[in-house]
Amino acid sequence: MQHVKTDGHGGVAALEVAAVSYSYGSKRALSDVSFAIAPATFTVLLGLNGAGKTTLFSLISRLYNTRDGSIRIFGHDVARASGEALKRLGIVFQARTLDLDLSVYQNLSYHASLHGIGAREARERIEDLLQQVGMSDRLHDKARSLSGGQMRRIEIARAMLHRPPLLLLDEATVGLDIQSRAGILATIRKLVATEGIGVLWATHLIDEVEDSDHVLVLREGRLVAAGNVVEVVRATGMNTIREAFSRLSGLDDQQITDMQP
Repeated sequence: MQHVKTDGHGGVAALEVAAVSYSYGSKRALSDVSFAIAPATFTVLLGLNGAGKTTLFSLISRLYNTRDGSIRIFGHDVARASGEALKRLGIVFQARTLDLDLSVYQNLSYHASLHGIGAREARERIEDLLQQVGMSDRLHDKARSLSGGQMRRIEIARAMLHRPPLLLLDEATVGLDIQSRAGILATIRKLVATEGIGVLWATHLIDEVEDSDHVLVLREGRLVAAGNVVEVVRATGMNTIREAFSRLSGLDDQQITDMQP
């Protein structure tokens, strides 16, 4: 099973990862990982903690240098043309990164200035994005007054300020309650539908996968499955994506259940 490397109309892939490996000293974190995702699609990077999801995100975002293989964002090589590649990328890491002593507006306007967005345009984009993520009424509130789910929504708005066509989210719902998790997922899926962005959503939670999603499964740094949900389920001989993930990860059903919040 392979992800398409175009958008289905001859266009370039939103993200193409080709033969990428990475090690921390003698410990291999990723081994010959290759896949491509199309624009305007929701792709789930599914793997247990330690599977290599965060390492892969760090390579895509250029926090780590790619040593083996290549990564392209809309055709631009992350290593050779990092400026062109990264301006097309928005990212939300697992760790909270808002400045708690600044207001929502100050957090977002500072980020806009880093991207060279003028004050007037930044204000318009901030107000529009806060409306999209359901946070318009918190514009002037200090970040520390927000709940975990609300902080995550602000981080999503921040990642979208420079209008990237590709958005990466690493375990974006960790530590959130069920209602907040559902709200964050709904917000991101709506952005895919209304803004046409491509999303790579990393998670270890199987209940965040929908039948319409594309799925990439990482196990101990290796890509062990790739395709839409039906393809992945069929290839494992299972009946559901939950059962397929259990088999691909080497876990039993109770262990999968225990991972859910």
